[in-house]
Amino acid sequence: MSGTSVNKTQRLVETAVMIALATALSYAAPFKAPMGGSITLFSQVPIVIIGYRYGFGWGAATGVIHGILQMLLQGLGNFAYVKGIGAYLILIFADYVFAFASLGIGGALFRNAVKNQTIGLALGGFFASLLRFICHFISGVTIWGEYADGWKSVWGYSFGYNGFYMLFECILTVVGVVVLSMFYNFKSKNLEYTKPSFKKGE
Repeated sequence: MSGTSVNKTQRLVETAVMIALATALSYAAPFKAPMGGSITLFSQVPIVIIGYRYGFGWGAATGVIHGILQMLLQGLGNFAYVKGIGAYLILIFADYVFAFASLGIGGALFRNAVKNQTIGLALGGFFASLLRFICHFISGVTIWGEYADGWKSVWGYSFGYNGFYMLFECILTVVGVVVLSMFYNFKSKNLEYTKPSFKKGE
């Protein structure tokens, strides 16, 4: 069975709290790139954890909701820099819907494949960040290429621009989930406070 066995109300409350936390942490951004994208203080962590606890479907849906909130709260200004329905759709889906759904999906990837919780979450945080980077990379190549002045190619521009802040997002996410995994058993119904054994991962 995918996901932790808890009642629907508890799951909804946990998810709402994690989305709110992720949204709040997204404003704690020591670095913001000029055309969107930022280095935040662990804002990806809550969505990765929800994916780890409740599986692909629930994690992806949580990420989509978070992504839409990010677009409405912080990303509407980006629409002024692109033109056309196609560009708007790529911006919505690549930079927000799919990008943030990736966090929940990545979090769920290794829940059952890797017994050790710390390793599973670390891998999940890494691949969540990688999947999100791919989404932003595609967006950079397709709709942000006109801002690639000084770069030899739009591919290099997108890779460098998005890779810079996503590298730090990845590092902070992996560190965040690893530290939390040392104190909480995310597979338990009630988020038991514990110090898991590295060998057992439980």
